[in-house]
Amino acid sequence: MWYIISMHELLAPAGTIEAFYSAIANGADAIYLGLDKYNARAYAANFNLDNLQELTNFAHLRNVKIYVTINTIVYDEEEKDVYQLIDRLAQIHVDGIIVQDLAVLTYIISRYPSIKAVASTQMGIDDVEGTKLVQELGVRRVVYARETPLDTLRKIKEITGIEVETFIHGALCVSYSGNCLMSSMIGERSGNRGRCAGCCRRLYTLVDIEDNNKALTKGYLLSMKDLNTANFIKDMDFVDSFKIEGRMKEPAYVGAVTRLYRQIIDQEQVDKRDFAKVFNRTYTKGFLNKADSGEITNLEKPNNYGYLIGAVEKQINNKIWLSLNEILNKGDQIRIESDNEFEEISVPVLKMFDYAANEIFSAAKNAVIYCQVPVKIGAKVYKTKDSEFIDKTLKNSENKQYKKLPVKMEFLAYIGQTTSLKIRFENFEAFVLGEGKAEISKTTPVTDENITKQLNKLGGTPYTVDELVIKKDDNVFLSLKAINELRRVAIETLNEKRLVREVALGFEQTIHVKSHQLHETILTVEVANDLQYEAAKTLGVKHIYYRNIINRNNASYINMEDEVLVGGLGGVQHYRHTNPVVADYSLNVVNAKTVAILSSMGVERITLSHEINIDRINNLIKNYIDRFNTAPNLELIVYGRTKVMHSKYCVLKRLNMCGACRKSRFSLKDDFASFPVKFNRDCTMNVYNSKTLNLIDELPNIKGINYFRLSFVDENIEEMTLTIKRFQEKMRDANKKSTFNKASDTHGHFFNNPL
Repeated sequence: MWYIISMHELLAPAGTIEAFYSAIANGADAIYLGLDKYNARAYAANFNLDNLQELTNFAHLRNVKIYVTINTIVYDEEEKDVYQLIDRLAQIHVDGIIVQDLAVLTYIISRYPSIKAVASTQMGIDDVEGTKLVQELGVRRVVYARETPLDTLRKIKEITGIEVETFIHGALCVSYSGNCLMSSMIGERSGNRGRCAGCCRRLYTLVDIEDNNKALTKGYLLSMKDLNTANFIKDMDFVDSFKIEGRMKEPAYVGAVTRLYRQIIDQEQVDKRDFAKVFNRTYTKGFLNKADSGEITNLEKPNNYGYLIGAVEKQINNKIWLSLNEILNKGDQIRIESDNEFEEISVPVLKMFDYAANEIFSAAKNAVIYCQVPVKIGAKVYKTKDSEFIDKTLKNSENKQYKKLPVKMEFLAYIGQTTSLKIRFENFEAFVLGEGKAEISKTTPVTDENITKQLNKLGGTPYTVDELVIKKDDNVFLSLKAINELRRVAIETLNEKRLVREVALGFEQTIHVKSHQLHETILTVEVANDLQYEAAKTLGVKHIYYRNIINRNNASYINMEDEVLVGGLGGVQHYRHTNPVVADYSLNVVNAKTVAILSSMGVERITLSHEINIDRINNLIKNYIDRFNTAPNLELIVYGRTKVMHSKYCVLKRLNMCGACRKSRFSLKDDFASFPVKFNRDCTMNVYNSKTLNLIDELPNIKGINYFRLSFVDENIEEMTLTIKRFQEKMRDANKKSTFNKASDTHGHFFNNPL
């Protein structure tokens, strides 16, 4: 028995129009979708302003809400365009907008209070402190980081009362809350701009650096299983919105998963084996329900795993004989195990025969199919495409509606009076009059059955007749055409009334920033161990980040005496009234308004994102000075290995090597490079870029920034000391020699932004 309150919103994804209709037809209460720009799924087909009005009306008439994602980072030159886009979305009457960038978020909140501003999971909020901060801004709903445990989410709900939206099904990012720079740094495709290259789905080899770079294990070491909460959704009764991931998925997937969760929420009978029939990388309950690193990744396959249906009995030439324990149909797709565990043998079932060589279309025990490649006898066979299940799902989607909305009708037809029809749905009422007056029948009067039949012809509308009252004279005459016209006009009138929405307009609030002046550049240093810390102190560095670093996610807030480097909004909220706060790069600041917002919150200085180039830095500084009549207090990381992933997942725990981090150093190696891995005391994991960011040669050309940071990860004291001295020499213009090594260094995105 399921114990779910049906008032909870089931929020489905749509990356195509077909998926949009499939979501509605299979029971979605709301749909989230992206437009052709500024959304975190740039490679989906997406939507545009030309079709969004029609689709929004279609959804609203079926009591389905529309949320639009504008959840990328936004550069200064894009700000006006984004605001104009939001203005159009307000006119279209979308219900909410899901946002990552603080500048965009505050525009929606101040300008359009009637639109629900939703803090995207890309903001990385996972605690009470971060929730309180955005709640003070005016956010009414937060999409929490997928790593946030249920007990933490429940606590947040109890303390703040904010609407909680959380993912219940679909793909998981291995990096905390999708805050991943790996695609950006090695593939020039930014996940923060919706163009993730899926680096976590690649093959990697774990390498022991201390043991002469010995290769230990090869596999899809970063590939997360898919989230599935079907077995514990009953524990999520406090959640306001159950969100399904999948804007890149096909309509059949969207429809099938939506219907399965719809049935679970409504306490209907569900065959949970159907979850295996949709795309999945095998399933996990996720960190949401306290899964640990030992079971949360699938090392064998990064794509659709399918479900076991049998084994290969024999192969002769281009045919294979299969022994089945599940039904196989013509049109299915199967996957066959290979001696090479990373090799994909995928076979479409185009023709099928029984063991007597008769062509068949379905088999339950044995079948013969064509296969053009050699396979292993006894190899397991998995079904990766279930054509029957897909056809059933698509058929369910044909009517584009899950359940009709009940209306009450009252029909009046008295001789000598104008015929009328009243239709009521919830608090909306349409009352229409027919043409002319009803007359006495000379031959056959209209019957109640005639009227009932015509008024029930509501195909293609969102409605069904729940109650019909007919009041008429016994011998009144009405043509069926007149009744149909009355029904048509009444439905149109009801729809028009239901689509009328008021857009509440507000005004952008003045941002009060701290006053700063440009001054001589100050060095800051980030270190990773006690030896580096002592070396930095010895070299006279006054701003050192070590024990005073608060991560973006999974933060532990402790009392600090001096400045604090915070990676997330929770840290800003916790320390802004007690300590000088430095916002780290993980807040993804790339525009002047976001700098100003953080400054108005009391942040002392703001570190710019790794994904902003020098031209955009200059533009940001100019815009800030023009708008706020003071200089921004900025920090820029100019040296160090970029942390491309911070993950709650630990690859050593997954490989039963827990504790090995205290004995050796490790890296992850693909076909092109090696990425150092650092394991933290809280059992989280950092993955670093294969090359070291080095902008020291560019320092004389960077104007308008007060603080430059050198970040040290695995450098020894000699390397660290040399780097600091080179920095100091460049700042004094005392050394013209280049410090940049093409083999080991990178400029990151200093000259060119990622896609």
